[in-house]
Amino acid sequence: MKLGKVEFCHFLQLIALFLCFSGMSQGELSRSGSKPYFQSGRSRTKRSWVWNQFFVLEEYMGSDPLYVGKLHSDVDKGDGSIKYILSGEGASSIFIIDENTGDIHATKRLDREEQAYYTLRAQALDRLTNKPVEPESEFVIKIQDINDNEPKFLDGPYTAGVPEMSPVGVIKTALPNMDREAKDQYLLVIQAKDMVGQNGGLSGTTSVTVTLTDVNDNPPHFPRRSYQYNVPESLPVASVVARIKAADADIGANAEMEYKIVDGDGLGIFKIAVDKDTQEGIITIQKELDFEAKTSYTLRIEAANKDADPRFLSLGPFSDTTTVKIIVEDVDEPPVFSSLLYPMEVSEATQVGNIIGTVAAHDPDSSNSPVRYSIDRNTDLERYFNIDANSGVITTAKSLDRETNAVHNITVLAMESQNPSQVGRGYVAITILDINDNAPEFAMDYETTVCENAQPGQVIQKISAVDKDEPSNGHQFYFSLTTDATNNHNFSLKDNKDNTASILTRRNGFRRQEQSVYYLPIFIVDSGSPSLSSTNTLTIRVCDCDNDGVAQTCNAEAYVLPAGLSTGALIAILACVLTLLVLILLIVTMRRRKKEPLIFDEERDIRENIVRYDDEGGGEEDTEAFDMAALRNLNVIRDTKTRRDVTPEIQFLSRPTLKSIPDNVIFREFIWERLKEADVDPGAPPYDSLQTYAFEGNGSVAESLSSLDSISSNSEQNYDYLSDWGPRFKRLADMYGTGQESLCS
Repeated sequence: MKLGKVEFCHFLQLIALFLCFSGMSQGELSRSGSKPYFQSGRSRTKRSWVWNQFFVLEEYMGSDPLYVGKLHSDVDKGDGSIKYILSGEGASSIFIIDENTGDIHATKRLDREEQAYYTLRAQALDRLTNKPVEPESEFVIKIQDINDNEPKFLDGPYTAGVPEMSPVGVIKTALPNMDREAKDQYLLVIQAKDMVGQNGGLSGTTSVTVTLTDVNDNPPHFPRRSYQYNVPESLPVASVVARIKAADADIGANAEMEYKIVDGDGLGIFKIAVDKDTQEGIITIQKELDFEAKTSYTLRIEAANKDADPRFLSLGPFSDTTTVKIIVEDVDEPPVFSSLLYPMEVSEATQVGNIIGTVAAHDPDSSNSPVRYSIDRNTDLERYFNIDANSGVITTAKSLDRETNAVHNITVLAMESQNPSQVGRGYVAITILDINDNAPEFAMDYETTVCENAQPGQVIQKISAVDKDEPSNGHQFYFSLTTDATNNHNFSLKDNKDNTASILTRRNGFRRQEQSVYYLPIFIVDSGSPSLSSTNTLTIRVCDCDNDGVAQTCNAEAYVLPAGLSTGALIAILACVLTLLVLILLIVTMRRRKKEPLIFDEERDIRENIVRYDDEGGGEEDTEAFDMAALRNLNVIRDTKTRRDVTPEIQFLSRPTLKSIPDNVIFREFIWERLKEADVDPGAPPYDSLQTYAFEGNGSVAESLSSLDSISSNSEQNYDYLSDWGPRFKRLADMYGTGQESLCS
C-alpha cells in the first residue's frame, strides 16, 4: 500500500511516540545512583537496588495486562534463585509482579483524575532461605495524563438580562435596536475547547438565555374611540357602571395606568378609579340617577402611564383618550313623598276624628300614576290614627294620652293605583301636647315616725310631690292641711315654697298606749291652668326612741308583755316554736311515706289490679284478695307468699308451689299447663289482664258454710220462727223447722 507524504509523516510520529513511552517504562531507566548498603558482620558494599518511579498511561483499554516496568537486582544471576515480592498501594489488586523475572503489570484501567500515583515497596528474597538479598526499596508509579476530559462549564446553563434598545454590551448584541415586544428572549450556545483548539482536543458546551427586560417605550392606547353603556336609574350609589382598559405593550410598572375624567356632563355624577390588579378603569356613580331628569351622560376619559421614561418621549404622547356614553334606562319607581319626615303636633285633649296633618306623595315616573295612602299598622298597633286613602289627611281614631305615649312614630305607605307592587314609605312623627289632666300626689310612700319624747316644733318628715303632667314652665306645688286637720293639736305643716313641705309636731310628748298611729290629710295643688289638687294621707307612727332620736320599736303591744321579757327573748321563743313545728312536720311526712304501699299510685300505675281467687271467700271483702287463715284448706301447704307489688314475671319466678293430696289431679294439672303456656307465649295478652285460678281442693278448715246440713238435732239454732213469715218462707220453715209437723209436711 502506498502512503502519501502526509500519511507517512504521521506514521513516523506515531512510531516515535510509541518508542518514547516504551523506553520510559523500562526498569533500567528508573535506576538511581548507587548508595551504600550495610549488612551486619560485612564490609561496606555499593548498592544498585533503589528505584525512584515508573510511568504508565491512564485509560488503557487493552485485553492484556499493561506492562509497567521491571525490577532487577544485581545479585540475580538468572538461575531462579531470587524471587521478587511487591507490596503497598494497589499491590496484587491493581499491580502484579512476576516473582521470577520482576516484571510489573497493571491489571485494571487507571484513571489519573481518580488517583495520580501509587507508592509501592519491592523486595528481593533468596528463594531457598526466604531471606532478603537486597534491602526493601520504595518506589512510585505515576499515572500519565491523556486528554480524556472535555471542558465543563461549572454554573451553566446561564441566564442574562439586558434592557431592550441597549447599546453593545459584554456579550455583544448583533442588532442595534432589539425590541422586547417583538422577541423578548434569545438562546445562545457557547463552546469551550482545550488544547488551545488544536486537533484532537475536547470541547464542552453550555447555553446562555438572554432575556430582554422591559422599558417604557410604548404609550397606552384605547382599543376603541367610544364606548356606550346602559344603566337603570335604580342603580344604587357606588355601583359599578362600566370597566374600560387601555392597552399597553409594556409590562410591570411600565404598564401601570392612571385614568381621569377630563370632560363631559357627568363630572359630578360619575368617577373613575384604577383597578391595580387588572389596570382597568372602573366607572362608578356618585349620585342617584333619575331618568325623568336626565336620560344620558357623556364622559371623556384619559388613560396615561404612571411613570414615563424621558428617553422615549419622542415616540409620542404616553396617554390616550376615549369617549364613554352612559344611557339611563327608565324604571318603574315607587311613589316618592315630598318630605322625608313629617313632624306633627296634637293636644292630648283633641277629639276623635280631628285632623292632625297631611302627607303628600307622587309617582316620579312619566306616567304619574295616582297614589293611595295607608298606615303601616305595625307602627300603629293600637290604631290611634287614620289616614284618608286619597288625600293623605291624618286624623285621630282614639283618645290620646301623653302620659302613656308622648310621641307616635308611624309609617305611611303610598301605593301606585296602576301598579300596587310599587310602594313608597313616608315617616310621620306625631308629638302629643300636654294638658293638665293629672293631679299631684306624694312622691313616694312615706314611713313617718314620731318619738314619744318629741318636743313642740320638731320636724318629723319632709314631703314632696310629683305630677305626671309636664307643664312648659315646670311644676309648682302648694301644700296645706285639709280643713278638718287645720285645727288639730298634734301636727302642723309648713310649705317650703320649693315644691316641698315639712311636717312639725305641735305638742310635747306622745304615748303609744293612748294612740299609736295618727293619720294626717295633706292637700296638694299644682300650678296648671286650670289647676288640679289631691288629698294624700300621711301615716305617722308613735315610736320608742333612744337618746339620739332613733326609733327602737313602734308596737303598742310591747307594753302588755310580761315583766322582764325583752324583745330579744320573745324572738328567741318564736324561733324555738317555729323549729319545733318544722320538726313535727318532717316526722309526720316521713311516717306517711313509710305507710305508703309499695305498689304504684293508682294515677301512676298503668297496670290493672290482679284479682286472685285462691281464697275460700271473704264476702264483700273478696276483692281485696287477702288470705283468710280460718277458711284455708289444711290439705294445701303453700310456700312463702310473694309480694303483690312486683310484676308477673317476678311472680312467676317465685310462684308458690302447691302440695296437695292427689284428688282431682287431672283438673289441677290442666290449669297449671294453661298458665305456663300463657307465661311463655309472647303472643298472649298482657300480664295485667291475666287472672290466677288456683285450685282449692276438697274440704275446708271451716267445713261447709252452708246451713243446709245444720238440720241435725245437735244444732242449737231454732228456726221455728220461719213459719210465722208467711207462705213465701214455707219451704225454708219445712227444711229448718224442728217440729214433727214440719218434717212431715
